[in-house]
Amino acid sequence: MDEKRYLTFALGKGRLANKTMDLFEKIGITCEEIRDKDTRKLIFVNEKMKLKFFLAKGPDVPTYVEYGAADIGIVGKDTILEEGRNIYEVLDLGYGKCRMCICGPESARELLQHHEQIRVATKYPNIAKDYFYNKKHQTVEIIKLNGSIELAPIVGLSEVICDIVETGTTLKENGLMVLEEVCPLSARVVVNQVSMKMENERITKLIRDLKTVI
Repeated sequence: MDEKRYLTFALGKGRLANKTMDLFEKIGITCEEIRDKDTRKLIFVNEKMKLKFFLAKGPDVPTYVEYGAADIGIVGKDTILEEGRNIYEVLDLGYGKCRMCICGPESARELLQHHEQIRVATKYPNIAKDYFYNKKHQTVEIIKLNGSIELAPIVGLSEVICDIVETGTTLKENGLMVLEEVCPLSARVVVNQVSMKMENERITKLIRDLKTVI
């Protein structure tokens, strides 16, 4: 095996990347530069361990991994489900825990139970579609939004929303509540399918090491 090849990691920007680096440090993987808030660098290298890291927007991580620009990605389960890329999901890191839920005012509960045709506003059209069409067998109109999804039922754009819920505070403050849970979410490790074959030894060791500190 050629030891000279770098293993490349794509990390979801922000809190996720920081948490991931904390975890990596526990298993002896460090990269000081990535912690530098003012750096303009895009690629961070650990020469000694032959590792490269770069930060990417969450939704782009599975894309980098599928196309082999990164061997390994760390990203939320919501993004994996929404993007639907051909990648291996190999480990649940257990942080960044939250839930994907269908939320709305109490009055919308009945519409969900009676499978009425309703409008669902969401940043996650694929997850919403899969949930309503394949699991609930309910016909809905899905409206894709990019901003504060909670606004949609308040201004009458949709009856319910499909969104990530961490604490539920924002919902409560706006007179909304969780009506149904779609699935639990957390940070996951994903691996490129070819890398998994070519670099099996190194990747398997990494997963094993991570398991010991999770």
